[in-house]
Amino acid sequence: MKVLFVHPSSLMYSEIYLRLEPLGIELVAAAALAAGHEVRVLDLQIFKRQDYLREIAEWRPEAVAYSLNYLANIPEVIDLARETRRLLPECFIFAGGHSASFTAQELLDHAEGAIDCVVRGEGEGITPRLLEQAANGRNGIEQLPGIVTRNAAAGPPAEMLKSLDGLQPARDLMRRRRKYFIAELDPCASIEFARGCPWDCSFCSAWTFYNRSYRKVSPERAVDELERIPEPHVFIVDDVAFVHPEHGMAIADLMEKRKIRKRFYLETRGDVLLRNKEVFQRWKKLGLEYMFMGLEAIDEEGLKRHRKRVTLSKNFEALEYARSLGIFVAVNLISDPGWDERRFTTVREWALSVPEIVHLTVNTPYPGTETWHTESRQFTTRDYRLFDVQHAVLPTKLPLDRFYRELVETQQILNRKHLGFTALKDTFFIAMKLLAKGQTNFLRMIWKFNQVYNPRRQFADHERPVRYEMRLPENGRQGSFSSSSLFVHGPNPAPVPSASLATA
Repeated sequence: MKVLFVHPSSLMYSEIYLRLEPLGIELVAAAALAAGHEVRVLDLQIFKRQDYLREIAEWRPEAVAYSLNYLANIPEVIDLARETRRLLPECFIFAGGHSASFTAQELLDHAEGAIDCVVRGEGEGITPRLLEQAANGRNGIEQLPGIVTRNAAAGPPAEMLKSLDGLQPARDLMRRRRKYFIAELDPCASIEFARGCPWDCSFCSAWTFYNRSYRKVSPERAVDELERIPEPHVFIVDDVAFVHPEHGMAIADLMEKRKIRKRFYLETRGDVLLRNKEVFQRWKKLGLEYMFMGLEAIDEEGLKRHRKRVTLSKNFEALEYARSLGIFVAVNLISDPGWDERRFTTVREWALSVPEIVHLTVNTPYPGTETWHTESRQFTTRDYRLFDVQHAVLPTKLPLDRFYRELVETQQILNRKHLGFTALKDTFFIAMKLLAKGQTNFLRMIWKFNQVYNPRRQFADHERPVRYEMRLPENGRQGSFSSSSLFVHGPNPAPVPSASLATA
């Protein structure tokens, strides 16, 4: 079959800070390619809607697959599917990805027949089987593991891959690869060393998607892929990098043996950094320059509320240690809709007192999280587009317009500290070096902050007509549920790390 894989457009924060290579869709596209299908990929983070419509009209794919990792992209994907169904009535249309896995049935209902099915869970293993079945008449696709159709009863649960070593992203299918970047790592590729998270933060759905498992790519497979990446910069997409120190060390050994040198950006936790100091010391020598750390709160009460399972003192100790290594850290704090002016002022003062980039996201209950079941009955909106961690979807203590003014004023600390005229002096040579190579992503980022982060724009977003409203969970605030009921996949193919690891 001729199969077109589509990644939707950028969300608000990614208009400035990053535009990441869509590794997930590359992996699923590679699986379809290996099964003998003719495959193309179109990334709407880079291309426009008219480019998509032109591709549909000229290439006329027999199947179209949408990647739906982010809830806010659901309306866009539904509209694209409806238009595709109008233009290509016989086309097999399906969607998958993280958010699609938690909203499969409502996604199909909104699409009203424009989407044939949704793939829940990991897509690399099941997509070739789904395409084969679709090519042979589509009958029985609902009996495949993880496949959800609009009118069928629940089929077999999604299956996790037993090994990640057989995966290889179809990077060569990506057009305009030099458009991917994160901060001044421009251009930047993405790579996966591990999949899943053993922690169980109440606001997060990474652990529920992967059944709280943690699987690793073998060091040999990881370094083979690193060796094939042409970009000088690499973002390690693991939810928590180097949970197991021996894994990070083994990859480092092979990198040194093969003389691989890149500049790296990764995400980890403060307690993992402190527990595995020698790993991060080693990776600093190999090119680790940037680290994202989700502190989420600067008080013990906030950490307990989000069930981070780490103390405030440990987080601050981790920041100190990262500074001692010379690693530049970006930290995230979750701003609560209940914050008032005094709380925003406290956060601003703290953010100005530390050298790190401080980024704020807004507390947002997502499908697949525990807070979705405990907080969603309070929603002030059910517009998918506002569920991007940059809008308030719960009642705010301040008037909503004032909340956004305080939020943006606080976010501007990042702009003044790291992206303003003063900071530009420090990054002048970096910018000139990138321009000399034809890379403009970094410079464009510097000047776009006030265009994107604008309290009037954020407030006005709440006034847009809503065509698709998300469903609330059936059990609501008073309902009871078990953590395992949130899991997407069937029984784990790999053991979950010890309880001591997740509670350390």
